[in-house]
Amino acid sequence: MSHAVWLYHRFPLSFREVEGLLLARGITVSHEAIRRWCDRFGPRYAAALRRRRPQAGDKWHLDEVFLKINGVRHYPWRAVDQDGTVLDTLLQSKRDAKAAKRFMAKLMKKQRRTPRVLVTDKLRSYGVAHRELMSSVDHRSHKSLNNRAENSHQPTRQRERAMKGFRAVGRTQRFLSAFSQISPHFRPRRHRMTATALSQISPHFRPRRHLMAASEYRAEMTTCFTVWNQVTGTADLPAAA
Repeated sequence: MSHAVWLYHRFPLSFREVEGLLLARGITVSHEAIRRWCDRFGPRYAAALRRRRPQAGDKWHLDEVFLKINGVRHYPWRAVDQDGTVLDTLLQSKRDAKAAKRFMAKLMKKQRRTPRVLVTDKLRSYGVAHRELMSSVDHRSHKSLNNRAENSHQPTRQRERAMKGFRAVGRTQRFLSAFSQISPHFRPRRHRMTATALSQISPHFRPRRHLMAASEYRAEMTTCFTVWNQVTGTADLPAAA
């Protein structure tokens, strides 16, 4: 089950494609069963990965984009820290001040604190929510400063194209919440410094893959899979023959 959940959230695959990959390994399971596994275990694994991560940075980047669900426009609101770690994702039908306040309140409740710096684009809704919820925080509103949050939407866009659009609001929210934690766990973070320099700053930083030697990348992925096996409960299972 954990392997099916990993395949679906890590790669742009449909449930039927995951079914085919498992069948090639001699595992017979229906695509509907895979869908139920992802719905049930995806959020659980994502929450376990989130709990294992170090405390997020104190500089939060907030951004929202639009996507259509059954022809109706919705907005995934996303927050990342200065290292590119996704803090939270919330799908809403509007991008007004009420929606901004709802997202910020949810974000602060989950993080249990306020940031040192809040970075957003020029959307006025952020200014209203900032004044009412975290007025003491330094708010920087400038489009070019928020590229980190905007870039974090790219994997969602790629999955949207691969899945040929989303079809249900509730299912989309569950998928985005799990996807935003599981997929980045297996991707080197977007830093331009070398792996050696990053390791001297913090063991939690990851350089981009093209800056890593093959041996470093394999070691990084081994660590990622070790953590994944621990949170999915497969670490102590015997290896397949």
